[in-house]
Amino acid sequence: MKTVFRTVILGILLSGCAQVEGLFDRVRGPSEPQVAAPADDQPRPEQRPDASLLSGAARTPEAFDTTTEAERRAARADAASATAGATDLGTTIASLGAPGKPGFWLRTPLVDSPAKGRLDYPAKGTSVVVDLIPLAAETGAGSQISLAAMRLLEADLTGLPELRVVRLAQ
Repeated sequence: MKTVFRTVILGILLSGCAQVEGLFDRVRGPSEPQVAAPADDQPRPEQRPDASLLSGAARTPEAFDTTTEAERRAARADAASATAGATDLGTTIASLGAPGKPGFWLRTPLVDSPAKGRLDYPAKGTSVVVDLIPLAAETGAGSQISLAAMRLLEADLTGLPELRVVRLAQ
């Protein structure tokens, strides 16, 4: 009787271990239905990805970036021509902001009201036009940048790039 009781207790304890759980899946089958990955999870030019990608199914930067190729071209082209009447706001260290928030933006303490701006990334020689969004923090606190803007700047997504921030003439 004691042997049966010990065996049952041991079985209960082992079934709760994450490492052992996979062993039981072989016997009873997987606990969650398996969803086949789409053959082509890359967004097509001029088409935004399915909204389900933003609900937790997105796994790559490309899947999280919901900007279209036309929007990317416009952000690059505008950056190249946006110099007249611009005001240099200084530099900031930027970290990746919320990856699920679409568009080209920078949340920064360098502005006190929303504005259009240009970000220059001297390390790569790239620029992009973004929405500058006020961030309630001290000026030297750093900024948060959108995934789409960081990708266009060719910055390392896990890095902390130093960016020059320019407010464009309204």
